[in-house]
Amino acid sequence: MTLAEKHRRLLEEYAAIDDPQERLAAVVDRARRRPPLPPHERTDAHRIKGCVSAAWLVGECHAGRCQFRSDADSPIVRGLLALLADLHSGATPGEIAAAESSLLDDLGLTRSLSPTRLNGLHAAARAMRDFARSQA
Repeated sequence: MTLAEKHRRLLEEYAAIDDPQERLAAVVDRARRRPPLPPHERTDAHRIKGCVSAAWLVGECHAGRCQFRSDADSPIVRGLLALLADLHSGATPGEIAAAESSLLDDLGLTRSLSPTRLNGLHAAARAMRDFARSQA
C-alpha cells in the first residue's frame, strides 16, 4: 500500500467520527492499546527534539520499507505520534522523504492544538523524513 493510499484509508477510518474532539479521543484511545516503548529505547538518541512533551521515535528499515514506533508521556502526543507512525510505517524511504503529510490537518486534529504541540508534531514528521532520507 502506498503512502497516499494509507493516507486515504486513515482519513476514511476517522471520517465516520464527525466531531474533531471525538476524533482526537479515538486516536488517543487507539494509541493507549499499544505497548509503550521499552526503557532502552526511551533514550536521548530517540527523543524528538523540539517536542515539549517527552516523546520518542524509533525508525527501522527492513526490506526497503520503513517501520516506526513511538511513545510519549502525554496521551495526546502519544496518540498523534502513533497515527503518524502508522501512516509512514510500511512506506519506502523515497515515499516518506518526498511526502509532506497533511493527515493531522485533514482530520481536523491540529485546530485545537497549541503552537508548541504543533511544533513538536512537525519535528516528529521531520524526524521521520530525515530517517527515511538516511535510508535512501
